[in-house]
Amino acid sequence: MSFRVETRTVDGTTIANGVAGPHTLVVGTGEAGLNGGQLLHLAVGACVSNDLFREAALRGITLTRVAVTVDGGFAGAPAVSSGISYAVEVDGDAGDAELRALVAHVDAIAEIPNSLRGGTPVRLVTGLG
Repeated sequence: MSFRVETRTVDGTTIANGVAGPHTLVVGTGEAGLNGGQLLHLAVGACVSNDLFREAALRGITLTRVAVTVDGGFAGAPAVSSGISYAVEVDGDAGDAELRALVAHVDAIAEIPNSLRGGTPVRLVTGLG
């Protein structure tokens, strides 16, 4: 699966709309919206959450609550991620052992954490519009 996302600034501001297909969110600096670091960490949480629901359904488990808390930061100049960690709380109609196995399975297969762990290449293809 491939896809494209885009950000476009709102005229005369440091705020941008992030667009992915029919979905949008606000990105920016300061209090204006989510910054890139927050989006990176949110991508980890969203991926793990989505994969928990998908993999639970494949196992016949109904999840009633999922909370993913992601921590990390940036250091240095230029700033680089100092690492990302996450915690999962999950409730459903399965026993603790099954839920722990589900979480471990998702940790092993989740696309965004695995992409980061594998050092996904990032390259600039053009610098001016």
